[in-house]
Amino acid sequence: MALLLERFPSAKAIAARPVAEAIARQIEPDFVKSFWEPRFPGLLPKKFAAPQPATGETFTLEGEELRIVPLGHTDTSHTTALHIPSRDLVIAGDAIYNETHLYLAECDAAARSEWLRALDIIEALQPKAVVAGHAVTDQDGSPRHIDATRRYIQDFNATVAKTANQLDLYNEMLALYPDRVNPGSLWGAAKAAKPAV
Repeated sequence: MALLLERFPSAKAIAARPVAEAIARQIEPDFVKSFWEPRFPGLLPKKFAAPQPATGETFTLEGEELRIVPLGHTDTSHTTALHIPSRDLVIAGDAIYNETHLYLAECDAAARSEWLRALDIIEALQPKAVVAGHAVTDQDGSPRHIDATRRYIQDFNATVAKTANQLDLYNEMLALYPDRVNPGSLWGAAKAAKPAV
């Protein structure tokens, strides 16, 4: 964001208040050093910027109305989507995954249920196109990924219930979804759902 704001100095970065506050915490120097640098060594920008809290749930961009849609917990807390009604478009952020394993490591059963409700909220907007927050490089933007994300969560819930340990959960989900990218995310989810004894 710092790079974009530097390139476009008249632009204003905004996000829903809880999202803006979470971003501000995650770019504090101590957090960057302890959390982000070990995960992305040598890849982080030199400067960070946090968005300002939005003053409402709608704003305009080049004459188009955009709506901030609070979704609750999806793969993390305080997820939002952006709805552009005139384009029948939803930019779904962390709520929709396109052909990649879902990050469920921050989701217990209650959070997975909340994610399913978030998918219902997006589906009720009746988008013709959906931009997934996590996707393969060549994503198609189809609204079918709403239901594909829903099925993945439902399959994960069923597999949690019938497996005895992390490895079984991981292997069974991998067998159900062998072509999705980022199996490391699935392994993290399996470890969170079935803690080692």
